[in-house]
Amino acid sequence: MSRQISDSSDDAARAAWLSLLAKADAVELERCWQAVDDKPAFALLRQPEIGAVMVRGRIGGTGGPFNLGEMTVTRCSVRSDSGAVGHGYVAGRNPRHAELAAMVDAAMQDEARADAVRRLVLAPLAARAEAQRDARARKAAATRVEFFTMVRGED
Repeated sequence: MSRQISDSSDDAARAAWLSLLAKADAVELERCWQAVDDKPAFALLRQPEIGAVMVRGRIGGTGGPFNLGEMTVTRCSVRSDSGAVGHGYVAGRNPRHAELAAMVDAAMQDEARADAVRRLVLAPLAARAEAQRDARARKAAATRVEFFTMVRGED
């Protein structure tokens, strides 16, 4: 049975897994998805298509918005056999990545499959993302320079 995403905690959880799927390595996502035994059947609602979006920025995160430039994205939408609709938006030109993200999104909305998908797909992807963040943080910390000022005594 498909569950509707309606309350804010569900929205936040869905936003988190969609972000994780969009940032995941496509090969790693494919490998994790293949580990899921009970995959639903999917019908394409929107075949993977490549387009561009305008990226906007703000100076300091609080200034006035400005157009930073265009970015290539690929999107896809699917409907699972349980009726759940999944969407995938990924940076770049990778139709399979967008399709996989949409299929995982739809599967996560199916209560009967969500735990297995979370364990076999999302957890390994999150662990890899965390390891990559830690590696970047260690690399940045190794280049950190400590500045200090010596106080001179004036008599």
